[in-house]
Amino acid sequence: MRKIAVVTGTRAEYGLLYWIIKGILEDTDLELQLIVTGMHLSAEFGLTVKEIENDGFHVAERVDISLSSDTEDAISTCMGRGMIGFAKAYEKLRPDILLVLGDRFEILSAVAAAVPFRIPVAHIHGGESTEGIIDELFRHAITKMSHIHFAAIESYKMRIIQMGEQPGNVFCFGAPGLDSIQKLNLMSKEDISNKLEFPSDKKIGVVTYHPVTLEKDTAKTHITELLEALKISVDVYWVFTHPNADTESMTIITKVKEFVDNNTEKGKMFISLGQLNYLSLLAHADLMVGNSSSGLVEAPSFGLPVVNIGDRQRGRIRAKNVIDVQECKKESIIVAIDKAVKDDFKSMLKGMENPYGEGGSSDKIVEKLKSINLDESLMKKRFYDIN
Repeated sequence: MRKIAVVTGTRAEYGLLYWIIKGILEDTDLELQLIVTGMHLSAEFGLTVKEIENDGFHVAERVDISLSSDTEDAISTCMGRGMIGFAKAYEKLRPDILLVLGDRFEILSAVAAAVPFRIPVAHIHGGESTEGIIDELFRHAITKMSHIHFAAIESYKMRIIQMGEQPGNVFCFGAPGLDSIQKLNLMSKEDISNKLEFPSDKKIGVVTYHPVTLEKDTAKTHITELLEALKISVDVYWVFTHPNADTESMTIITKVKEFVDNNTEKGKMFISLGQLNYLSLLAHADLMVGNSSSGLVEAPSFGLPVVNIGDRQRGRIRAKNVIDVQECKKESIIVAIDKAVKDDFKSMLKGMENPYGEGGSSDKIVEKLKSINLDESLMKKRFYDIN
């Protein structure tokens, strides 16, 4: 039986991995080894490991990196703790394949620790670009330490090959996060508004704003400008979700909390919504504002207008639902929001195609993890030169 270790460190990442984890668990030829780390083990971010266990998944190992601060020193220290913790986990579990997704610092630690153990690494969402954040560097480093690659878009697949990876080990199956849109029974607008307790007679805006980690000391200025813009939109009720645990994330959380506490009629904030609530919210929202990758990957499937702010997602392929605001300035954001809520813009998005696929990738990934040959040619990587 082939042992597949899956690492998850954030609530959003877990949602994208859910159907893969479930598929591995239910496959009689595979053994699931779920390793939980990062924000899942932090009370400040909702201790979402409980949600994982409530979903019926056994946590094989917990790698606690003591994620309690968002300074540069704290993040680097967490990466070091992660290396130590993952090494202990691999020594115990001895997986046949390590599966990771994305570009966060916890994932870099997980993959780097796997190298001395000669564990083949399968990486989801490689080849992408987010020019404004440190994850840009982490993602490509993870790609070079990985052996099996699951790209979301054909152009991302070609970029991985351009980085010297063997074409036979690079697969384009789409974004696995879209599977939940097909497989979950999403709630009605009335049900989700009752559950989350927001008014059903107002337009609903979903807001997630993460720090732009390659810009130093900009989070306070940016979130202040954004909140001032949101305050102007009197007919929109704003549903905020917490940012990821990045440098300066606590600044954003503090400012948003002040905003909702002082403007209870304008919105509310959630630490973690969970996949069903979050996707049901997107299905019935009128717009999304911020700089989350969800605006580029999941939102197009709902024809949802997205106001994407700043450089965090610069370089990622986007559909026509995205309105880019280059600088995080109140006036520019207001103009973009006004465009996003107009009927003519929304009507233009009806029937649009999502460049990240239409779902079904999780089953393909599980099948490839089960069938791929784990021989010497996979482990001894050769640089592929494009002639």
